[in-house]
Amino acid sequence: MKNWNLIFGIAIISSPILFSMIAFPDSITWSWNEGRGGYLFALIFVVAELVGLRIVISKKRLLAVIPMALLVIAYLISLEYGFRDYIIAYGESIDIPLIFSFTWMWDFIVMAIFILVALTVFFGKRWIRIAPAAPIFLTGTAIILSLDAFFPYDTLGPLQYVVPYFIQANVWIITTLELGTAVARDNVMFLRGDHGSIALQVFWPSAGVHSIIIFSLVIGAFMLKMNIPRGRKSVYFIIGIIGTIVVNLIRIFSLSWYALKVTTDPVAWEEYHKIAGEIMFLPWLFAFILIVIVIETRRLKKMESKGNLPPKNNS
Repeated sequence: MKNWNLIFGIAIISSPILFSMIAFPDSITWSWNEGRGGYLFALIFVVAELVGLRIVISKKRLLAVIPMALLVIAYLISLEYGFRDYIIAYGESIDIPLIFSFTWMWDFIVMAIFILVALTVFFGKRWIRIAPAAPIFLTGTAIILSLDAFFPYDTLGPLQYVVPYFIQANVWIITTLELGTAVARDNVMFLRGDHGSIALQVFWPSAGVHSIIIFSLVIGAFMLKMNIPRGRKSVYFIIGIIGTIVVNLIRIFSLSWYALKVTTDPVAWEEYHKIAGEIMFLPWLFAFILIVIVIETRRLKKMESKGNLPPKNNS
């Protein structure tokens, strides 16, 4: 028997995201700071974590969330009729360095608050163990956008600190593979390849530092809800961080390869740069979560077959 109340709950909580995708498809872009591409992945998190639950949501709780969803939809519509211009004007009045990161930040703040409140209405305090990934992912993205807006480029020293190491590693790979000439100086790479020379200045978002932060938040929430020993959670977390660093190194390498072997035209290179990060990071995030689920499911089945199922882990 289907849990129709839960299905309706998923539909209600997903409705603002689905509305934005249908009504404003151009806003769903894959550049992390130039659109709502992250909405799609938040939607996947919501559906994946809620589908199949046996928890029944009362009709009263369902009805309480509908006005909230309509309010978020009204916010999304208002952006197209002048409210976004107001946000931009306000950001410029307080001298925000990167105004577009500032404007998109509010989209993620609004959606994060809505999903968090909706989950709290549906499940109470248990939401953190039932479906934490979407609100934490949206909140993490909003935080990163705010850092990018208020502290752009290399003004946020701690996040910029690791960038030269990433660049040096990338230069070493290019030199080893003999793909062209690569020289690093602080956060700048000088590349010479098949189509001429180009200098690439790398800041912490482009180096993927933001993805490491978001990965840490999402995986931390995911591990919180899994019934596995703390030691195994720590191992998975460390492996995940290392994997994310590797994905970011691959991203920087792909951007360099594109300049060395495809084109040094700034416009064409920038178009590739806009999508390269999220196209690599988000599939890795989902793949890692899926691998952990598969491994742990098989482990628990083996232990259950041997009559050695561990007690519930509340850590």
